[in-house]
Amino acid sequence: MHRVIISGIGVEIPEASITNEELVASFNTWVDMENVRREVSGEPLLQKSDSAFIVHASGVQTRHVIEREGILDPTRMAPRFPARPDDALSLEAEFGIASASKALDHAGLKPGDIDLVICSASHHQRPYPAIAIEMQQALGRRGAGFDMGLGCSSAAVALHIAVNLVRAGAHKRVLVTTPEIITGHLNFRDRQTHFIFGDASVSMIVEGLAQGEKRSGRFEVLDTRAWTQMSNSIRTNLGYYTRATQDDPYMIDLEGNLIKQIGNKVFKEVTVAGHKFIVEFLAEHGLTPQAIRRFWLHQANARMNAMILKLSFGHDVDHDRAPMVLERLGNTAAAGAIIALSENHADMKAGDYGLLCAFGAGYSIGGALLRML
Repeated sequence: MHRVIISGIGVEIPEASITNEELVASFNTWVDMENVRREVSGEPLLQKSDSAFIVHASGVQTRHVIEREGILDPTRMAPRFPARPDDALSLEAEFGIASASKALDHAGLKPGDIDLVICSASHHQRPYPAIAIEMQQALGRRGAGFDMGLGCSSAAVALHIAVNLVRAGAHKRVLVTTPEIITGHLNFRDRQTHFIFGDASVSMIVEGLAQGEKRSGRFEVLDTRAWTQMSNSIRTNLGYYTRATQDDPYMIDLEGNLIKQIGNKVFKEVTVAGHKFIVEFLAEHGLTPQAIRRFWLHQANARMNAMILKLSFGHDVDHDRAPMVLERLGNTAAAGAIIALSENHADMKAGDYGLLCAFGAGYSIGGALLRML
C-alpha cells in the first residue's frame, strides 16, 4: 500500500464575468416579452427576478463564464460556442488542458510523467471519443484515459478512484481534470436555476510518495469516501435518447430537459446527508470536526454549508475554517471545492488536517481526508 499525495493543483477561471444585475436585466427583459405572448394565449404569467432574491437564495454575486454575450442576449439566453471541426481540439479538452498545465507546473512534472487521465465533470461535451483521451493526445503522453461523471461530486469521486489506483500500484501518476462548462447546459429562462452556475476548470495530480520522501507543502491523502442515494431533486433529462422522445426527432425541444431542481428539498436533504457523511467519515479515523483545520466544501449554497458545519460543530463556523468562493464565482459544480482548496491552504502547517467534501445530484457525496506534509 503506497502513501499518496496531491502533488499539484491547477485552476483556470474564464476572464468574462456576469453580475447579478446584468443577469437579472436580461432575464426580466425576456419575461416582459414572454408575458406579452402569454397574455394572448391565456397562460400563467412569469415572475421577474431581482438581485436580492439571488443573493438570498444562493449567496452568489457574480459568476465567470466562457462566453457572456449570448447568455445576456434576451432573444437567445445561451452561450455561443462556435462549432469546431472534428480534427480541432474540443472546447472542453482545451479548458481541461488549461488547468492541467498549471497542475503539472505546480507538481514540477511534465505531461509524459502522467500515465492516466481521468476527466470527471458534471457535464461532458460528448460521449466519445472520451475527452480524457483527447487531452492525453494533446498533452503528448502515453498511457490511458477515461471520462466519468457524478454531478457536482465528480472531482471528489475521481480523486477517490485515482488515490486508490495509485495506492494499489495500478498507476504511478494520475491527472484528475474537471473542466466545468456548465453554462452550456443551463436553462437561463428558469428563474429557479438561471443564476446558480459559472464555468471553471480544475486539475489535480495524484501520485505515490516514496518511502522517506518529503514533499513539504503538499497534501497526503489519508483516506477517501464516496456515497450515493437516488434522488430526482436535481436532474437533467438532456441526453442521447432525447430525440427519440420527440415528435420530430430532428427538431429537439429542450424545454424540461435542461437542469432543474427542487431547491428547498435539495437544501434540506443534502444538509442532513452532508452532515452525517462528514461526522461519520471523521469518526472512522478517531477525529471530530474540531480536529480539522480547514473544510473545503462544495460551493453551491452559502446557507447550506453554514448549516452543515453548524450541525457538525454545534455552533457557527467562520470562513477561515470553511472558506467560500461562491460569492464571486457562482456554483462551479464539481470544480468549486477544488478552487476553495487551491486558494485556501498556504497558511496551513505541517500536520494540519483538512477535509475536502462535495455534494452532487444523485444524490452523491465524495470526500477526502487530507494532512499537510
